[in-house]
Amino acid sequence: MASIKKQSSGKWRARYRDASGKEHAKHFERKVDGQRWLDEVTAAVVTGQYVNPKAGRVTFRDYAEQWRVAQVHRPSSRTHVEAMLRNHAYPVFGTRALADVLPSEVQAWVKALSVRLQPATVGVVHSLVSSVFSAAVRDRRVVANPCVGTRLPKRVVQHVEPLTTEEVAALSVAVPDHLRALVTLAAGTGMRQGECFGLTQDRVDFLRKTLRVDRQLVGMVGGPPEFGPPKTNASVRTIPLPNVVVDALAAHLAEFPVEPDGLLFTTTFGKRLTRSWFGHAVWSPAREAASLPKGTRFHDLRHYYASLLIRHGESVKVVQARLGHASAAETLDTYSHLWPDSEDRTRDAVDSVLGNLADCVRTVQG
Repeated sequence: MASIKKQSSGKWRARYRDASGKEHAKHFERKVDGQRWLDEVTAAVVTGQYVNPKAGRVTFRDYAEQWRVAQVHRPSSRTHVEAMLRNHAYPVFGTRALADVLPSEVQAWVKALSVRLQPATVGVVHSLVSSVFSAAVRDRRVVANPCVGTRLPKRVVQHVEPLTTEEVAALSVAVPDHLRALVTLAAGTGMRQGECFGLTQDRVDFLRKTLRVDRQLVGMVGGPPEFGPPKTNASVRTIPLPNVVVDALAAHLAEFPVEPDGLLFTTTFGKRLTRSWFGHAVWSPAREAASLPKGTRFHDLRHYYASLLIRHGESVKVVQARLGHASAAETLDTYSHLWPDSEDRTRDAVDSVLGNLADCVRTVQG
């Protein structure tokens, strides 16, 4: 039910009632503008795209928190999503009504983020905010997603530059004694940081020289780390242990014994390791003591392991399996530049066939 009527003020009052019977009205200077507004509302109702104007008054933070809690995320992903929204989205959009956020404001926000964050991180944060607005569109709270069409910073591909063996050794010397074997473990198995932090003695088979990765230690918001599944299904794997790792772990357990189901690596007080504490109290001082660049991460030990496998002729599939990558494409995207260059083989292949081309040409011409 809709109507338009001229008021004593000279303005035109257009009104309609939604499916619940609630009246919505708006005033216009010209009748034609009021009629156009009613026509747009009618078309939206007919096509199923009608949105109650007041449905989008909920704040971005309130709606995003409802959305976040409802998602089926791994424990590590839940923590990551919460941190990304809290640190980068809520300070700008948190108190804003969903319906008030404009595409131009999203673009300005992305540009501001690009000044202090890497392009990949900006892309992740933008994707999360876009997912929230997409859910709001499906819930009929807003008409459109203001994140659609945003121009994101171009992601620059940076080739992995593996640590040298001397640098790994320097890190091993620089960390506290009770965490020295942790460096050897990461460099000799390529395990992720959470996988290393969550390693218990019962996952190590010293007789068969293997290690089973089927969980990791995940940081939790407002609480201690908890065990959770690895990053992907492909991350569940059995890694063959080189003697240097076996010896390092055996020596570590002899000096710092634990129960069969106990964590191999903890703080000096026996507490579970967290990324933030480890980075601040252990890694940064060790990196400085080893005279390594500021951007050197624990993850670089994983790159070091991958580079060793590639240098000694392991195939893409083997490297993928050892690292627990979801696909061979992921392995190649990260490490393709480390495989031996094929230029010389290309030249030899062509020369072996066309090497006598000139002689053949002369024979044919003769």
